[in-house]
Amino acid sequence: MTSTDVLIVGGGIVGLVAAIELAGAGMKVKIIDAGINAGSTANAGSLHVQMQSRFMRLYPGQVPNIEASLPLYRAAVEAWVDLDAAHGPFDLVRKGGLMLAESPDQMAFLEQKVQRETARGVRAELLDRAAVDRFAPWLGQQIIGAELCLDEGKLNPLVANVRLRAAADRLGVRIERDWISAITVEGGIVEARGRNFTHHGDRVLIAAAWGAGPLARSHGLDIPTRAEPLHMNITEPCQTRIQHLIQHAERSLTLKQLGTGQIVIGGGWPAEDRGERTVPGVLYGSLLGNVALAAQLIPSIGGIRIIRTWAGMNTTADGASIIGPLPRAGRIVMAVPGDAGYTLGPLVARMAAAEMLGRDPPRDTAPFSPGRFAAQSP
Repeated sequence: MTSTDVLIVGGGIVGLVAAIELAGAGMKVKIIDAGINAGSTANAGSLHVQMQSRFMRLYPGQVPNIEASLPLYRAAVEAWVDLDAAHGPFDLVRKGGLMLAESPDQMAFLEQKVQRETARGVRAELLDRAAVDRFAPWLGQQIIGAELCLDEGKLNPLVANVRLRAAADRLGVRIERDWISAITVEGGIVEARGRNFTHHGDRVLIAAAWGAGPLARSHGLDIPTRAEPLHMNITEPCQTRIQHLIQHAERSLTLKQLGTGQIVIGGGWPAEDRGERTVPGVLYGSLLGNVALAAQLIPSIGGIRIIRTWAGMNTTADGASIIGPLPRAGRIVMAVPGDAGYTLGPLVARMAAAEMLGRDPPRDTAPFSPGRFAAQSP
């Protein structure tokens, strides 16, 4: 036995919530975090449920996994509501999300998407322009309709991250800075080798998002996690009141307004990849294109100023979450959300923590087992 029951590799939303769950159950927990390029600390705070059109365009082969996971997304937003009640407030608003259409073809795409989503239990409906105008009259005149997903919402990730870190601190969770390069199990003890130290524990939870794949490779799995640098902006406060999460049926955009009145604008515009150990750089083309599209769709925000722009890492794998012990090393447990990782993060963390505690998880983890990648191993 060691003095640490569980090592958690990765201190983002998954690592923090898992640490709170495990420490709350009496375990001694240490988080090891590299402190750079964590998606949670660069996140824009969208709570996604409906399938994102950008993802469907870029990763068509992964869409079936996303579609099958739609009930998990609904449950994930409920997990955020629970967290907000226990550790918030996080400036969480759940008024739903609008995906906008500017052409008949885009409306036809949304109609088919709504049918697929409602078949999986998502609360979604198609709206014409007259219906949209009842709660979003500030949209540009070119918008002819939208999908309304009632399950979606938004929050302030800066507030959420700080409050969850404080909750982990109160439970005695230790957080150390280190870059873990390998994890081994020998004599019933897990060893995580870092750039600065070697860490030991009885078990380990890998919550390192895009860094999780390399750590699992030496244990017989080929998990295709990769870092995707993306661009984001935030404005000064403005008078327009936008209650919904805004997306587009064909163009890359997510837009939401915080309780401060500021608007966060993103949606998958690329950033400059400077390597995994260097923060990605802002691309001026993404900055200009992203904000110009936002102003085109919502003309009333066209005159407000951008006060900060930044880039962060998104993680892609195969579209589905990865949750559970490694087939060849049961003391190593994976906790990697699928697309929209900040949305899924708390639920994935709770599912993985329940597995480690020998409890029934809030959702069945079997469909998300890391073992599905074993057949792809060399």
